[in-house]
Amino acid sequence: MSGELIQNISVDCVVFGFNPEEKSLSLLLIERKLEALELYDININDHKLTGFHVLKSETLDEAASRVMKDLTGLDNIFKKQFKIFGDPDRINKPHDVLWMKSQNLDPRSLTVAYSFLIPVNAVDLEGKQFNPKWFPINEIPNLAFDHKQIADEAYADLKKKALHDPMIFELLPEKFTLNELQDLYETVLGLELDSRNFRRKVLTKKYIVKLTEKRVGQTKKPSQLFTFNLEIFEKLSEENRLINL
Repeated sequence: MSGELIQNISVDCVVFGFNPEEKSLSLLLIERKLEALELYDININDHKLTGFHVLKSETLDEAASRVMKDLTGLDNIFKKQFKIFGDPDRINKPHDVLWMKSQNLDPRSLTVAYSFLIPVNAVDLEGKQFNPKWFPINEIPNLAFDHKQIADEAYADLKKKALHDPMIFELLPEKFTLNELQDLYETVLGLELDSRNFRRKVLTKKYIVKLTEKRVGQTKKPSQLFTFNLEIFEKLSEENRLINL
């Protein structure tokens, strides 16, 4: 990375991943470590969202994409800016102030939060810098700064948009079964859905397209595969886009 940093503007990336096999929604976190030194007499060893300060030469979107590519190696991932966090006291806990000081960064800063949605198996985390790890959404450890608040608000935003925004399909592979789609909705929304009723409603949606392919090997009976068609979705009226569970 090269270029001069903007000291008081950063981006933070809330990376959600879905694992169809485990039926789990997870959050991707990285380690934050600072060993006790002569100038810093306490150890810091916790987790945080991935993020960094914006370069003067880039846009906010470019900064978020750079941070994600540095972490995962992936490019052109779906992202959505959802909120700016700029409370003057958002970085005031001793460990957080000390961390900012160790990095020569201004603790009075605002961050622009982005949601990223990917299937868990889309990224190989082995050997990556900062030891990134998936944490189930209901098992999030204590986080640095105000990152727990940011993650909670990103999750609330995802749940709010799940039934009318196509972003939720970013959590699935390109080809998926109806069981996987139902598992995704149940996991994100925290609901238990009636399978027959769910299938009936989903199959009326023209943007969920039945493929000629079936998945074999996971069950005795081959599973029908479907895909999401964004072009059809965008042509439909708002009412016909909704999945009323």
